Amino acid sequence: MPERILIVGGAGFIGSCLAIGLEKLHPEWQIICLDNLRRRGSELNLPRLKSCGIQFVYGDIRTTADLDPVALNADCIIDCAAEPSVLAGFSSPQYVLQTNLLGTVNVLELARQTGASLLFLSTSRVYPIASVKSVKLLELPNRFAIAPEQTLPGISELGISEDFPLKGHRSLYGATKLASELLIEEYREAYNVPAIINRCGLITGAWQMGKVDQGVYGLWVAAHYFQKSLSYIGFGGSGKQVRDLLHVEDLLRLVNYQLEHFAEFNGEVFNVGGGLSNSLSLVEATDLCQKIAGKSIPINPVLEERPGDIPIFITDSSRVIEKTGWQPVIGPEAALQDIYDWIAANEVVLSSIL
Repeated sequence: MPERILIVGGAGFIGSCLAIGLEKLHPEWQIICLDNLRRRGSELNLPRLKSCGIQFVYGDIRTTADLDPVALNADCIIDCAAEPSVLAGFSSPQYVLQTNLLGTVNVLELARQTGASLLFLSTSRVYPIASVKSVKLLELPNRFAIAPEQTLPGISELGISEDFPLKGHRSLYGATKLASELLIEEYREAYNVPAIINRCGLITGAWQMGKVDQGVYGLWVAAHYFQKSLSYIGFGGSGKQVRDLLHVEDLLRLVNYQLEHFAEFNGEVFNVGGGLSNSLSLVEATDLCQKIAGKSIPINPVLEERPGDIPIFITDSSRVIEKTGWQPVIGPEAALQDIYDWIAANEVVLSSIL
């Protein structure tokens, strides 16, 4: 097992939660977090890391000089660093390309030079937009659902599996992550860099600074807490679009298992998400938030879709469940309650961010 772990993007939501969780599970490990603190609210994680004895290094994976192989010599690198917004790639491609693609090259070079293994957090957005939108749906009173009969491979009522077709456009965000996956496989073959790739769906939980283009369930809970209006965007303004959610603590359990059994999963690519039982439409998320907050807010229908929007994505994680025995255990209501309790406990500092 690794004794020294570097988490790039380590002050972000996922990175910081993984760092703190792994430190509690393995106090004998040395964990270093590197981050450029670009995402507003990431600075709030620095005291959390410090209180756990986790070293923080300010740095940017776009800059080779910030990835010093002597100072950052690790047994394993967990790559959580990304510009995760699909919309960002439609407005200003440079940061997405440099962070998600050039950054991966720099992280791979660090792994090559130090002999580290790499656990890479990719995304469900590697699957092409047109193909996902062509999935046959049923329209139910409060949500869209995947129809039983489909023409494409890799799609069932359980969701989208790793066998779903990859041909087609997928947004610059998705393209940079898929290109990163290809580069990782080349480094694994050419330079013997052990690697595991997790194509993560929608991760949520406390400490996520939700925005309109990323972290939707955090945004939904925060809007109900602070009494801000929201919008059902696209798909007739119905709010029936669906995503599955995975609580970050469930992701932590999987990552920990993969780190403890790295050689067993070297070269694997897994879809990782909450699955059908942990899926919510926006309408259903609104109902849960109203129940948790005890109040409602105005929600405006917007008919026009945004670039890259899709009506449904549910992750079929059957493969990783079969190979690891892992399963999500935190359901949607518990996940949203966790976010609400976190906001309530930190209302003053979060009010200007959320």
